[in-house]
Amino acid sequence: MNSVSKFALSFVVIFLLSFPVFSQSAYLPLNQEYNRSIQEALYSRNIRFHTSVRPYNFRDVRAAVHYDSIQSLLRMTRVMNKKWKQKAWDKLFNDDVITLYKKDFSLVINPLMDFSYGHDFVENKNVWINTRGLEVKGRIGKNFTFYTNFYENQGAFVNYIDTTIRKLLVVPGQGRVQYYLDSTGKHLYLNGNGFDYSSATGYISFTAGKHFMFQLGHGKNFLGDGYRSLLLSDNAYANAYLKMEINFWHMKYLVLYNQYLDMSEDIPEMGYARKYSTVHYLSWAISKRVNLSFFDAIIWQATDTLGHYRGFDWQYLNPVIFLRSVDLGLGSPDNALLGFNLSVIVGKHNVFYGQLQLDEFILKEVMAHNGFWANKQAFQLGFKTFEPFKIKNLYFQTEYNYVRPYTYSEAVERLNYGHYNQPLAHPFGANFWESVNFVRYNYKRFFFNYEFLYAIKGLDPPGKNYGGDIYKSYYTYVNTYGNYVGQGIRTRVLYQNLSASFLINPAYNLNFTVGVVWRNLHSDATNENTHYFYIGLRTSLRNLYYDF
Repeated sequence: MNSVSKFALSFVVIFLLSFPVFSQSAYLPLNQEYNRSIQEALYSRNIRFHTSVRPYNFRDVRAAVHYDSIQSLLRMTRVMNKKWKQKAWDKLFNDDVITLYKKDFSLVINPLMDFSYGHDFVENKNVWINTRGLEVKGRIGKNFTFYTNFYENQGAFVNYIDTTIRKLLVVPGQGRVQYYLDSTGKHLYLNGNGFDYSSATGYISFTAGKHFMFQLGHGKNFLGDGYRSLLLSDNAYANAYLKMEINFWHMKYLVLYNQYLDMSEDIPEMGYARKYSTVHYLSWAISKRVNLSFFDAIIWQATDTLGHYRGFDWQYLNPVIFLRSVDLGLGSPDNALLGFNLSVIVGKHNVFYGQLQLDEFILKEVMAHNGFWANKQAFQLGFKTFEPFKIKNLYFQTEYNYVRPYTYSEAVERLNYGHYNQPLAHPFGANFWESVNFVRYNYKRFFFNYEFLYAIKGLDPPGKNYGGDIYKSYYTYVNTYGNYVGQGIRTRVLYQNLSASFLINPAYNLNFTVGVVWRNLHSDATNENTHYFYIGLRTSLRNLYYDF
């Protein structure tokens, strides 16, 4: 049995096992708004916690902070004179929908939804999303946990998102759209002006003693303290992975084995072309205020350029960090990345953070400041603060991301740092700088959010590669020297999102939201405006990135 078959068999087992038995899952949801109160407690000068490894391990969170007390702050208490009325009230406004708790077994089931409607005033176009789904989670015994969810979706989007979907054939972060080809090869979609698409994630997790956690799943992981990650983010669609976490002393060590798909090539009897990666991440809580992390990743393709099947390279099973020396020892053409993450807590809940990512690094060329095309690096600087000016429940974050041209790309397109036609790090890919800022506030169950993004990105004119599209071979670069961020068609992106929400049920983050988005994309070649209003009822357990 080849490695592709083994992966397929593993995930059939996950899917079948996850439905019959799934209370509390092993990991908290990735949604950053959902976890804001937890993050405030974790970024503390009184504890050591590995905040850059997300999703957060629920066992680690409960060991570090009073999780139940924090969550209880959002409960809407009302004493009813009838037991059934009290139960109905709590089910509607406080608790999971279906629960079963036993000594050695627990099960929780919740609905998932996104019923949204909006109108783009510039294009005079109605947009909408119709999402129905289900999450099931639970445990068997003390050490075995399960989680699965499924989303079935139809949607019509504002023009810039619609254009992206038609180009990628993927709804950003949410899976492939259904379509067929007519006799001319044109894509025809099954839902008229909208799209049909679905997604599912799940995992099984096993805790071995105090120090080890093993997880087999299909989902997303995030490395970093920021809104974006330049190392590994949850931007792209879910992927198959095997994860191992080791906790010892003041360190957390993460090993991830991933399978990614390249939708640009469909191999007979195998489906989309596969590639694999091994990721190592060592998070060291140097003190209660300072955390330094080290990252490396190796990406390789399942079939070589001649079509020979390679599969999973077992030499990359080595769980020791900094595999680049092993990669060089193999004489390998595989793609290697190195990186660092740093966070520093100042005062009570003020956090400075940053990342450095090295795709290729030639010191002589970097020091020469000559814009060598293979100087492929990225960095992030950010600051976030909880309760600034002693205003309870106020949150502020500002972040700067800078990625040089051709970063994350490779000579062989399939070896890029991407999955399902999307970057695995930042949604913009490469050749850009970005400033993204948030102000968030909540009063009881009312939440208010404002996002302001300003970015400069270099786009490609027809037939040219100025380094922004990671799915192009870097051997098609335009200039050997003189490369700079924003080269090509210099494009400015201005994005603002103002929203207000009422949290109906915190157990699965059911909320009613209204908001308005302003977006302008401007260059010498185009000027695009988007201004739309939206309203919706949704369960916000995922990060969905439309700010690009």
